[in-house]
Amino acid sequence: MAFAAKEFSPEQLQRAAALFKNKTNFVLGAAKTNQLPTADRPEVAFAGRSNVGKSSLINALTGQKGLAKTSHTPGRTQQLNFFDLAGKLYLVDLPGYGYAQAPESQVKQWQSVIFAYLQGRPNLKRVFLLIDARHGIKKNDREIMDMLDKAAVTYQIILTKADKVGFDQLQQVLAGTQAESSKHAAAYIHVLLTSSEKKTGIDILQAEIAHLAGEV
Repeated sequence: MAFAAKEFSPEQLQRAAALFKNKTNFVLGAAKTNQLPTADRPEVAFAGRSNVGKSSLINALTGQKGLAKTSHTPGRTQQLNFFDLAGKLYLVDLPGYGYAQAPESQVKQWQSVIFAYLQGRPNLKRVFLLIDARHGIKKNDREIMDMLDKAAVTYQIILTKADKVGFDQLQQVLAGTQAESSKHAAAYIHVLLTSSEKKTGIDILQAEIAHLAGEV
């Protein structure tokens, strides 16, 4: 399986893994920007369609199965959920978009809060935009990419559930995703492949985050 990612040395991967072995704690869920915690440490955020696997990925990163709550009900994450990793950084789980079971007024409220967060959070180092490897980039993914471009927030695409598709299809989706993301000014050049179930790519993602936090 090929990864379009920066190279990390074995020592960097080890330091990143050691960082993520520290306990991660849920801090708070913010429904409004005035509820956000103090911006006193680096943070990265995870965005994606409902059920793309954001909670599962956060759990795999931290090695804590029940940290972020997973659900088969779209729109369950209705707040910006903040998790503190050893006092070093925040991991932020953004509300899933797609909102199959949410009223339009609620969707607009979430979008407003998310955009305000993206545009005004000074310590936000990167948004990781999760795309299901089985489906590739969809219309609502493009809408969030446009929002991120508008907010001038650097983001990096992660193809999740990479173990659920065959090698040839995965390479095709990866190439298409890479080509499309290259057209967006705020998109980071490297696309990552992950599987929370198989732990594929988790070490690389840990290293990316640790590097952003100044720990690697």
